[in-house]
Amino acid sequence: MAKLKFQKVILTVEFYREGNKFIAYSPALDLSTCADTQEQSKKRFEEMLPIFLEEIDRMGTLEDVLMECGWRKTGRLQKRWMPPISVGRGQEEVSIPCPA
Repeated sequence: MAKLKFQKVILTVEFYREGNKFIAYSPALDLSTCADTQEQSKKRFEEMLPIFLEEIDRMGTLEDVLMECGWRKTGRLQKRWMPPISVGRGQEEVSIPCPA
């Protein structure tokens, strides 16, 4: 069995509040979890992330999932992954239909 190699990357994790729940979301993996507090959602995300990565690697879909999420291979032998880079965040005013 081949020994797995690992690479460290920095992921952005955003936190939202929806009602009485806090959401931890990483756009680079389109992955989220929720809990009653922001700290709990952060902890759950940290626990879930390695399980998610191990599972998609076990299923043989790691490369497909990362590519679909905007990751790209870099390096001389194309063996390192680079996550999508967040270049900003903005707010836009929009009109949303409301029930009469």
